[in-house]
Amino acid sequence: MKRTIVVFSALILALLLLFQISKYAIISGDLSIEIAIAVIAIIFFIIGVYINKRSLNKERTVAIDHKKIEDLEISKREYEVLQQIALGLSNKEIAEKLFLSESTIKTHVSNLLVKLNAKRRTQAIQIAKAENLI
Repeated sequence: MKRTIVVFSALILALLLLFQISKYAIISGDLSIEIAIAVIAIIFFIIGVYINKRSLNKERTVAIDHKKIEDLEISKREYEVLQQIALGLSNKEIAEKLFLSESTIKTHVSNLLVKLNAKRRTQAIQIAKAENLI
């Protein structure tokens, strides 16, 4: 977090410096306003592309703890339901996707809540992520 703040602070300072230099160049008559705007636009474009590439490369790779899944006695079908819950699907959507009845999905969800010691679906997902189950 601190690194992000430092990077953005440096970016803001660099942009302010660029604006001041372009202002000075325009006032002194060495640079036309169109060129100053074009240079600033190109710099903003390059910075935007750089930030976009940096944010896209930060994919989280976590090894799923299969031993923990076995220890919690989560069945293969319950694990599939857990993955669908993590995607934000409702019971009805999960039932349609897995070709099961909605009552079966409700049973799997309640079993997952018991096994993960959670009270709500969102809490179950938080616990599963913390335990590297999903």
